[in-house]
Amino acid sequence: MVDSLLNKRQVRAPEFGRGQWLNTEHPLTMSGLRGGAVLVDIWEYTCVNCLRTLPYLKEWYQRYAHQGLTIVGVHTPEFRFGRERQPLEAAIHDLDIPYPVLMDNNFETWDAFANRFWPSKYLIDQRGYIRYQSHGEGGYGDFERAIQAVLLEENPDLDLPPVMQPLREEDRPGAVCYRPTPELAAGLRNGALGNPQGYASGAPVFYSMPDNRLRGAFYTEGAWQAGNEFLTFAGQSEGVIRLPYEAVDVNAVLTPHVETVERMLHPQTVSVEIWQDDRPLPDSHRGLDVTPEGRVLVDQPRMYNLVHNPDFEQHELTLRVRSRGFALYSFSFTGCVRPD
Repeated sequence: MVDSLLNKRQVRAPEFGRGQWLNTEHPLTMSGLRGGAVLVDIWEYTCVNCLRTLPYLKEWYQRYAHQGLTIVGVHTPEFRFGRERQPLEAAIHDLDIPYPVLMDNNFETWDAFANRFWPSKYLIDQRGYIRYQSHGEGGYGDFERAIQAVLLEENPDLDLPPVMQPLREEDRPGAVCYRPTPELAAGLRNGALGNPQGYASGAPVFYSMPDNRLRGAFYTEGAWQAGNEFLTFAGQSEGVIRLPYEAVDVNAVLTPHVETVERMLHPQTVSVEIWQDDRPLPDSHRGLDVTPEGRVLVDQPRMYNLVHNPDFEQHELTLRVRSRGFALYSFSFTGCVRPD
């Protein structure tokens, strides 16, 4: 095993910050994990890049937990609902995450690692030093080689498996990654609303759909009200969102209601109709969260996969909703296609 990937023993990993621990019977400490290798994954359950990294983390858990590797997820929330325990517990269950997760609601662990990105992975050796780190997607083979190098440093006689093959076709050598439409926020903070009326803080606005719609923004029709993080439907009939884009996949962070109390009082699922290029979304382009009838059933705050195009393509997506209180937080996109 070549350990040239590893950093020298210079920077010690900080202690975990305060927060609730999930998926474990007792809180963990970095000092208490000394003597074993530790992989810290700073993530967020509505982040598309974090979700695309999870299959590799789960496989590494299966491969190396019994060989001395502890994986710890540090959930640092992007949106206010991400600070709530129940939605995060639901995400951990739905995503089948097998390792402990720390709720880093006050960004204490994020700041302790001087972190800047979701997701970020830090590999810590048995003496407590950060030996390898990675930000964003990709580089899975190198990260697994670093895991093996750290484990072998302390126990050269370990019988380790070959580095696994890519789990997705678009992760394989030869895949082409185009630059998709950038992530678009929906709320007042850095929002990408393209209607000429713009945003109004604290009051609903009745929007009309402009004829000229450009990529890099989304457009609404009907009554909508903006918060710092979101845009919520405030009308009585129908709200429409149009999104010109260029991508393979389109995802949206949605919720049936912004406030926790409202979600408890009104637990009904919100149905959102999805069209593409003014036609029902064809089966060949349907995202994982779209029903055969072309609807997304929004039952909790999370990321929903709306479209999976066969290739990197240009389209205009339309969302139609009739449920007052429904809210959009952001759109995200992917641009990698499998090799020929």
